[in-house]
Amino acid sequence: MEENMKLSTKKMVVLLVFALLVIVVGVTPAFSRANTDLRVWVEYQKGQKAGVESEIRGDGGQFHYKFDQLNSFVVSLPQQAIESLSKNPRVVSIEVDPVRSLVSDNYGLMESLPSIFSGKKTGNTQVIPYGIDMVQARDIWDANRDGKIDRRAPTGKGINVCIIDTGFYAEHEDLMDIDLIGGYSQVDENWAEDGYGHGTHVAGTVTAVNNQLGVVGVSPGEVSLFIVKIFDNDGAWVSKAHASDLVGAIYRCSDAGANVISMSLSGTQASGKERMAFDELYEQGILHVAAASNEGVEEYHYPASYDSVISVAAVNSDYVVADFSQFNDQVELAAPGVGVLSTIPYVDMSTVTVGSEVTSGYHVEYAGRGSATGILADGGLCTSTGDWAGMTVLCYRGEISFYDKVMNVQNSGGVAVVIYNNLDEDLFATLGEGNTSDIVAISLSQAQGLALLDFLGENATVYSEYIWPTSGYEAWNGTSMATPHVSGVAALIWSANPEWTNLE
Repeated sequence: MEENMKLSTKKMVVLLVFALLVIVVGVTPAFSRANTDLRVWVEYQKGQKAGVESEIRGDGGQFHYKFDQLNSFVVSLPQQAIESLSKNPRVVSIEVDPVRSLVSDNYGLMESLPSIFSGKKTGNTQVIPYGIDMVQARDIWDANRDGKIDRRAPTGKGINVCIIDTGFYAEHEDLMDIDLIGGYSQVDENWAEDGYGHGTHVAGTVTAVNNQLGVVGVSPGEVSLFIVKIFDNDGAWVSKAHASDLVGAIYRCSDAGANVISMSLSGTQASGKERMAFDELYEQGILHVAAASNEGVEEYHYPASYDSVISVAAVNSDYVVADFSQFNDQVELAAPGVGVLSTIPYVDMSTVTVGSEVTSGYHVEYAGRGSATGILADGGLCTSTGDWAGMTVLCYRGEISFYDKVMNVQNSGGVAVVIYNNLDEDLFATLGEGNTSDIVAISLSQAQGLALLDFLGENATVYSEYIWPTSGYEAWNGTSMATPHVSGVAALIWSANPEWTNLE
């Protein structure tokens, strides 16, 4: 009876796998193998690893991971092979390996601060991000606010925080002097490279150095870091990892002696094996911290919603919960996650200069870069070509696409385009994937654009440059940005009480 119950349960899991295959991938059994391979967890009975592995290899399965701790393989197989495998009495269960992705709401606010950090650095140019004082970090290690670490103050020293993210820019001026234990990349050969900046931003919040440059972290550069790069270097949010990749990453963190694992990533689907791995490492004394996610709804996201993981929501500088922040009964803490200034591995600077007036904006995605100077002209909505040869043209948002506006200016002989918003907010414009322009194009807020109308007829220089890798700083939104505040505070508290456990 008990054996029949186990087999029925296993069949139900396999049926659920097939249902998810149809829903997520949109395939039917009649499709070719290339369209029906599904990445799954296969749990085998203790002592039966070799037999199950042999069957999977015989079916042409692709092995991604072998987790002896969980008596499981992670493989890609055609659905027919999965059905056959489900009948093997040595197999305990089969379940989908769900996707995990980065958690960020950058485009709500990506505020670079070139006026503060550009040019030659003289004296103390360090800025204290508001979140550092909101979580009372300096009350612990710089109580008198003299900019120096207080004698014998807890700083996070001796605590190992493992960050699972997009990598880490090891040569950043605010991170190069930290205790970097090492790292590992699942996606390339260089964990100490960060093509997007998400991981470097997270690291800066945890432990940017107190060095009179840039920013400072919750720990003033004293925490030990281990990096696991789980997302690739192309900077696209569509880069996908799976629950099994995350399990491999947390085991890697554990092997590196992590006390705290910080994860600014999530997925909508739970995984039984992933939960088991988090529970196991929690029982071994590791504290897990993860972003609740950014859909602004009650839906559970994982790993944050597992019981053994601290789920972190986001608040702004006025302690108001961010409108994008997830809220549910698994959220345990909220931390600063709106306009969080931290370290990034690039400088993306776009300005328009008229006389002594410099206005900072944003590069229009896929447009040309560089510098161009021309008489400032008002193109209105730029819905058609005009007499703009050699000019810098102001274009008001609306009626036609950004690409068409830029092309109208380019085809009129204009040297640069400045597009400003028709709403009272910053403008993040794009030409659209696959489109480009030869001329420079930047975007401004409505107020900035209207102010430039006072300078028509004067020379205007439009400049846009992206430099990577280099030491940069930006303010980003997201529960991704809230999570490292909690990881950093945990390190501070633990360093003051090294005899405590993760539960305490």
